[in-house]
Amino acid sequence: MTLITLVRHGQTDWNLGRRIQGSTDIPLNETGRADAYAAAERLADGTHHAVTSSPLARARETAQIIADSLGLPLGDAVADVREREFGEGEGLLVDEYLATYGDWHAEVPGAETLDAVGDRALGALHRIARESRERTAPVAESVIVVAHGGVIRAVIDRVSGGTLPRDGDVLANGSAHRFEVSPHSVRLLDQFALV
Repeated sequence: MTLITLVRHGQTDWNLGRRIQGSTDIPLNETGRADAYAAAERLADGTHHAVTSSPLARARETAQIIADSLGLPLGDAVADVREREFGEGEGLLVDEYLATYGDWHAEVPGAETLDAVGDRALGALHRIARESRERTAPVAESVIVVAHGGVIRAVIDRVSGGTLPRDGDVLANGSAHRFEVSPHSVRLLDQFALV
């Protein structure tokens, strides 16, 4: 068993402006850096062994701040925890996106489905856990993975059988969601805001 804590990256200017980032590589703003330091402070209360992240700059910088603050190594980026590709929806304001496409489950040209995001993210969590078990067996390891709101939402949806997160639930920048990952299961243990 491996504990994986998914942390949403810190704020960007596009988050602040309610603009859809998707795979567009937008950096953290100053509030986002503060989010990352606050996340590190809260995570310091637990035992963690490694930090990794999506390859996108906002996640990578958040992960670097957390790793440095906790005195942990920052592992290689994990491509399959990158944010959902929104296709033609990328760069739109959230209100524009919803007015154009109706909801988050709509088929948008060039966009990934939420199911596809869930598949690749869960596959990544299992690979991270397997590699962790190979390094540390028989001792359980705790890994922090900095990812994105859409990825975390897709994982929670999948492991809760579609009951969480509820419509309207916001996954705040810097929030964390802890999972227990075993060879054939992923279970949500808890979720909390870090900032």
